[in-house]
Amino acid sequence: MAVIKPFKGIRPPKDMVEQVASRPYDVLNSEEARKEAEGNEKSLYHIIKPEIDFPEGTDEHDERVYGKARENFEKFQKNGWLVQDPQDCYYVYAQTMNGKTQYGLVVCAYVDDYMTGKIKKHELTRRDKEEDRMKHVRVNDANIEPVFFAYPHRDDIDAIVAKVCQTPAEYDFVAPDGFGHHFWVIKDKETIDKITSIFAQIPSMYIADGHHRSAAAALVGDEKRRQNPNHKGDEEYNYFLAVCFPDNQLNIIDYNRVVKDLNGLSDEQFLKSLEENFTVEDKGTAIYKPCKLHNFSLYLGGHWYSLTAKPGTYDDSDPIGVLDVTISSNLILDKILGIKDLRSDKRIDFVGGIRGLGELKRRVDSGEMKMALALYPVSMKQIIDIADSGNIMPPKTTWFEPKLRSGLVIHKLS
Repeated sequence: MAVIKPFKGIRPPKDMVEQVASRPYDVLNSEEARKEAEGNEKSLYHIIKPEIDFPEGTDEHDERVYGKARENFEKFQKNGWLVQDPQDCYYVYAQTMNGKTQYGLVVCAYVDDYMTGKIKKHELTRRDKEEDRMKHVRVNDANIEPVFFAYPHRDDIDAIVAKVCQTPAEYDFVAPDGFGHHFWVIKDKETIDKITSIFAQIPSMYIADGHHRSAAAALVGDEKRRQNPNHKGDEEYNYFLAVCFPDNQLNIIDYNRVVKDLNGLSDEQFLKSLEENFTVEDKGTAIYKPCKLHNFSLYLGGHWYSLTAKPGTYDDSDPIGVLDVTISSNLILDKILGIKDLRSDKRIDFVGGIRGLGELKRRVDSGEMKMALALYPVSMKQIIDIADSGNIMPPKTTWFEPKLRSGLVIHKLS
């Protein structure tokens, strides 16, 4: 059963939240962060992308950069740009995109639940990325950015959250990307105890976004307990920062592919070879979006094509085999184009659906890429089925939007 607890969050004063809050560290590069933080000494990028305080081109994994993160985190607290709540709280964090709002609870999740698989993952992590985030957690002795969890929705939690949200929000603003962010503090002990006890009835939580952050937070917590000869089990490092959303409110969008070449084939030969496993239809020059599972959109030579996987080319009873990312990886990228490893092959790149299919067209028309493939988004049910069956999704399968804003609340490990 899921163990969560309230915590004394460290967060910006109300009038500074928009200056402090930022996008997550992994959705933009150093150059973009430098630009977004320009002229704003209170931007969280100085803590999560501290290479921006060094000359351009400084390696973000340089030891001095991690040291700068800690120095800036201490400075933010000293200057009152981040202030710790005096008592343990839960928080409601809601996000609005395209007129739809999703409501999450900010909690501390239990390291043991991650280690024993009660917090379930659906993606592999890369050791180098884990190590980078572990250094960041260690050096700051804090989870600066939360991870994004889903849980099987419950009416009793929805009711508590709805009641909290009838009161005025602590933070309420629209970020530069147009997404709304709304935040409430839950101080009432009775409400806190009720939330904790309901979560204790939930068998599992699921990592929606932030697999590397989850792994890093849990591994540092585990490391600290092993290093502490007086470990009791109730220390703050046994927990890490998470925002938990009910599974029926989440929005997963497509995650698409662009490829540099056709593996020596002409456009005609490539289209011909697709016909073995797909029904191919030329849709002309207007953008074509996949309309259902097992339908793909191909952009090549100025034309959009609909590709529909033929019956028998996938296994609906296999949680991995049924995925469009599996079908396209096996039957197009590997079989025809010779791209075996999505993680390491330099001939392929990935484009989050938030950028729209126009971005695929742009990258092909510019000559940078030869063709683009758009996929129908996976469902939350597919993610849960895969995590429950102990399977792992292929790389670059899910793109959750909106992303959590970083800097609304931070969790200290001691």
